[in-house]
Formats: sequence, structure tokens, C-alpha cells
Amino acid sequence: MSEGMKETSQSNILLESGTNELEIVMYKVGGETFGINVLKVREIIQPLPVTKTPQHHQYVEGVFRLRQEVIPVVNLAKVLGYPPSPEPNQDKFIIGELNKVKVAFHVQSVSRIHRISWEQIEKPSELSQGSHIQTIGVIKLEDEIALLLDYERILMEISPQVGIHMDQLKALEPRDRSSKKIVIAEDSPILRKMLEDTLQEAGYMQLSFFENGQDAWEFLDSGSHCDLLITDLEMPKMDGHHLTYKIRRDQKLKELPVIIFSSLITEDLFHKGEKVGASAQISKPEIVELVETIDQHIE
Repeated sequence: MSEGMKETSQSNILLESGTNELEIVMYKVGGETFGINVLKVREIIQPLPVTKTPQHHQYVEGVFRLRQEVIPVVNLAKVLGYPPSPEPNQDKFIIGELNKVKVAFHVQSVSRIHRISWEQIEKPSELSQGSHIQTIGVIKLEDEIALLLDYERILMEISPQVGIHMDQLKALEPRDRSSKKIVIAEDSPILRKMLEDTLQEAGYMQLSFFENGQDAWEFLDSGSHCDLLITDLEMPKMDGHHLTYKIRRDQKLKELPVIIFSSLITEDLFHKGEKVGASAQISKPEIVELVETIDQHIE
């Protein structure tokens, strides 16, 4: 995907708000098809020479320089336990950015971009994944099935400091928020657990977690009481923008504070969040800012 294709792709999807659609860059590793949200992709390039670094993580090949930036290379074949590329001349580096970190994902080929609905993405069964849960979605296409990896989890496994840290909450004043009810829509199991721990540490004890926006919407639409919603953007069945869009157009829920908490808070997506009516938007992993923003919106 060239820079021009990428910009056009992002511009097209950003023309609409709350449509529950996304664009996926399809690529292959070990003969299997995977996808990554185009909004996480900065560019796709031919592999460049990599400098090995001492004591690096087993998934990391090393680093390389792209213009003025030094970027680490994560070999997805190693992450997934697949053999090296049989045709290295087809390999690509997918330059991604998430949790304010740039990284090159080394893949074995890149095919095309698909525009799909989040309804086409299902949660994988535990039986299909084994003990190491790297997959958060199964993408159903007309002619094949592709897998959506938990890229945030992969980065946190390599470098835990890119995740959420409870010790950051020590800077906050003690508070009792035990009577406040918060709904959280987050598809990543590891982030759900981290949010549960950190929000309880901050005094918020009544937390209801949902794996996707659809389940969160059904809970809220049923009349269950809630003081505030925290939602991720990327989720199977219904994404965070569409969930926010539906809440703002519901007579019972339209005043509910909605905080988008995502690794994808770019300038363009911030405008999209504003358009669908988000009360606030926080970039992962800024947990202190998240708690302070919750405090501001809960009376």
C-alpha cells in the first residue's frame, strides 16, 4: 500500500461517522491470512536492513531507521510460532502506531484492503486459540477467513511499560466512588483485567465489562442503570464510534457520559469521536488522565 493509497483509504473511512465499518489491510504469515485495521497502519514498505540489539525480546529482530525515526521490528512469524518466510522477496514491513508507539510488523506478504462491517468479525472460541490468546477476532470474508490479532497485547508482552500501570494512580487523592456504576466495552481480555484492577484501585468498584459494543448496547438499552460508559474503538460486532452514535440518538441514554479509551486516538479520529458525540477521548495507556476524566463527568 503506497502512501497515497493509505491517505485515500483513511480519508474515505473518515468521511462517515458511526457506520460500524472499518478497513482492513490483509496480509499473510505462515500461509495464513491476517488483518490489521488500516487506522493503525502508517505505511507499508519493503524490508530494510535491521540492526540487532543486545538482549532483545525473542519476537524482536532489532531496529532500523526510517527517515528520522528508529523503529523496532516485530517478527509476526515468531509471535505466532510459524516458520520463516519461504519467499523472503515478498516480505513486507507494516509500519504501525498504537499506544503512541511506532513499530514495524514483519509479515510475509500483503495482499489488499477490505472494507467490512464490525458485524463480520466474531470473537474466536477459546478452543481454537489454545493457552496463548493472540487473536481477538475472526473476520468472515466471502472467499476466506482472516484473523485479527491483539496487537496491543503483543506489544505489552514485548515491552510491559507500554501498558497501564497502577502505580501511576498513587499521585491521585484517595476517593470513594463505590456507589458509581461504570460500563466498560473492551474486547481485549488483558486490558479488561488491567482496567478492572486500576479502576478499583481508583475507588470505582461497580464495574460491568462487555467484550464488544453490541453487548454493551443491549445492556444499556435494557434500562440497566449506568453513570458512565468507557469504550474502546476496535471491537467485534459493534465498534466504539457506532456505540456512541447510538447512545446519543437514544432518548433514555443521550445524556450518558461516554469516554472513548483507545490506542487509536489520532487527530483525525478525535474529530470523528467528536462528531458522534463522545464526552471525552483518552489515548491508551493514560490511566491517570482516564480516572481524572471519569471524576469530572461523574457527579
